[in-house]
Amino acid sequence: MPPAPLAAAGRWRGLLAWTPSPLIRASLGLHAGSLLAMAAEPGCWPGALSAVAANHLALTGCMHPRNGLLGPVLTRLPGAEPRIALTFDDGPDPEVTPRVLDLLDAWGARASFFVIGERAARHPALLREMLRRGHGIENHTHRHPLGFAAWGPGAMLREIETAQAAIADACGEAPRCFRPPAGLRSPLLDPVLSLAGLSLVAWTRRGYDAVSPHPGRVLARLSRGLGPGDVLLLHDGRSARGYPGPSVALEVLPALLARIAGAGLSAVALPPAEEAPRAAATAGPAGAAASPAPAAYASR
Repeated sequence: MPPAPLAAAGRWRGLLAWTPSPLIRASLGLHAGSLLAMAAEPGCWPGALSAVAANHLALTGCMHPRNGLLGPVLTRLPGAEPRIALTFDDGPDPEVTPRVLDLLDAWGARASFFVIGERAARHPALLREMLRRGHGIENHTHRHPLGFAAWGPGAMLREIETAQAAIADACGEAPRCFRPPAGLRSPLLDPVLSLAGLSLVAWTRRGYDAVSPHPGRVLARLSRGLGPGDVLLLHDGRSARGYPGPSVALEVLPALLARIAGAGLSAVALPPAEEAPRAAATAGPAGAAASPAPAAYASR
């Protein structure tokens, strides 16, 4: 089979694997019902359009990164093992990322790096070094567009797949997970990720180190209530405005790793794909069927 038909067949399989969440099914039903009502009785269009507008407003309210009403999203690791997942966004950065890798090595820690495709293409050797040291590399879009959540499905898919190709070309391994810029999820994102064969990842808590120039506050946000299964978010791509150093994360990370170890926890990359069936059975949003995924899904 030629490459183009193979790609098209893969996309159809991805779309057929997508199961809309109960909220999305209800939204689709409301849209279809409104169209049928207006076709049967054109005079009812004000009420039908009002219902659709109210539905769109409700969907917009569900775009919070950790909200599972729009579809499955990883917010915690599966199981009860004493481990947490460290994740870093916005890299790789040739000044910051190597120092992050050395700090992780010093504590025997592993992490997952959600990289930007353009930066991955500029620093392929750095991505290969991340993999060599046992870390995971995931998709954080190609250009980090802040308006990504407002895009249509075609534009989102092109941005994601461009990043997938750039990352795979850079390090020889394609990501399994995706995190959108700022974590904001479009109501249209779930079927797009199904087409791309990716799973959505959020976090349990984030440090806001990309915007806060105060390392102590960042550390407090990440370590308060630290426990098994947490997914923590830091950044290795840029420093907060007003911070004199290259990265707040570099100052926070040694103390954070010490607290993780002191709590009897290990820092790991996102779990492998073989854990997905158990995760989907134990932590999926009520009534929702997960797309192929690397870890637990939750609506917390």
